[in-house]
Amino acid sequence: MKNLLTVSLLALTASAAAAQAETLTISWWGYNGDKLNALLIEPFKAECGCDVVFETGNNADRLGKLTARGGKGVDLIYLTDSYSQIGIENGVFQEFDRSKLTNLDELYEVARDPQGGFGPAYTVGRIGIVYDADSVEPITSWSDLWRADLAGKLSLPNITTTAGPMVVVRAGDIAGTDAYEDADPAFAKIEELKPNVVKNYNTGSEMVNLASTGEISVTMTQDFTLRSLKEAVPGMTWATLDDGDIAVLNTVNIPTGAENPELAYKFVDFLLSHDVQQALAAAGVDAPINSTVELAPEQAAMWTYGEEAINSLNKMDYAKMNAAKTEWIDRWNEIFGM
Repeated sequence: MKNLLTVSLLALTASAAAAQAETLTISWWGYNGDKLNALLIEPFKAECGCDVVFETGNNADRLGKLTARGGKGVDLIYLTDSYSQIGIENGVFQEFDRSKLTNLDELYEVARDPQGGFGPAYTVGRIGIVYDADSVEPITSWSDLWRADLAGKLSLPNITTTAGPMVVVRAGDIAGTDAYEDADPAFAKIEELKPNVVKNYNTGSEMVNLASTGEISVTMTQDFTLRSLKEAVPGMTWATLDDGDIAVLNTVNIPTGAENPELAYKFVDFLLSHDVQQALAAAGVDAPINSTVELAPEQAAMWTYGEEAINSLNKMDYAKMNAAKTEWIDRWNEIFGM
C-alpha cells in the first residue's frame, strides 16, 4: 500500500509539474521542420523543461495575423528582414533587450542590431538564381532570366514573398530605371518575362516540388533551399552572377503581446549559440551568423559564409520597398492574373 501511495504521489507531482510547464509559442515557416525539431526544438525543450508549439505559414500571412491580433498570440516570430521592418513600422514588436543574450559578441556585426533596437538576425542568406546545369546553359547575370531558351522553364517567387519585390527591383535595374522612383519600365520588363514563367511559387517547399516534378529548371530563391533542390534535382546549381546576389537577413522578434517573453529570450540565446548554429549549418538548415562556427569547404559552399561573403551582397532599401509594395502587388497581379 505504501509503495502504491508513493507511486501515486510521484505521478501526481509529475502531472502537476507538466501542467505548470511554460509553453513557448513560435511563429515560423515550418520549412525543414524535421531537422529543426531534432537539432533545435527538442534540445531546447530538454534544457528549459518547457513545451514549444508553433504557428506556421508564409511571412505575409503570419505577420498579418499577428498585427490583426494586436501583437498577441505568439511569443516569438521568425521573419525575413523586409517583413520584420513592416512589423516594426506597425508597432507589433517589443524593443529587444540585448543584455539578456550571452552570445551577442560572437555574432557578425550585421546581425547584432540590424533594425535599430529590435530583434537580432539568426541567419544571413542570399537570394539568387538556381538552374539545372544538366539541361540549361550557364546563367551569369540577372538579365539571363529573359533568355528565349528559358521559355516555360522558370518559377519566380510570388510578389507577396520575401523575394518577390526584388524581382521588380532587378527588372528596373535591367530596364535602366530605379523601380522605386519609376516602376513603369520595370513592369514592362516583367511583362516580357512572362512567357518564361511556369508558375509563381509561395513557399520554398512548393518551389522544390516544381523542380522535383520537372515543371521548372530555373528559379530565383534563397540559399536555404539549395540543399533540398539538389536532393530533388542533382544538377541544380547556384548561379555565379556578375551583378551579384541579394542579401537577406532572417530575424527573430518578440511581439508586444507575448505571454512568455523571458522564455523567448532564452530561446533566442540558445538559437544563436555556437553549438546550435554549427549543427543547423552542417545539416543544411541555415547559414551561420555566429562567427565562431567553422564549416568544411563542402558545407560552406552551400551558404553565405564568413564576413567577406556577407559584405559582398547587394542590399535592399526595405523602407522604400515597403512604401511601394501595395502598388507593385496590384501591378504584378495584373500581369500574372492572380
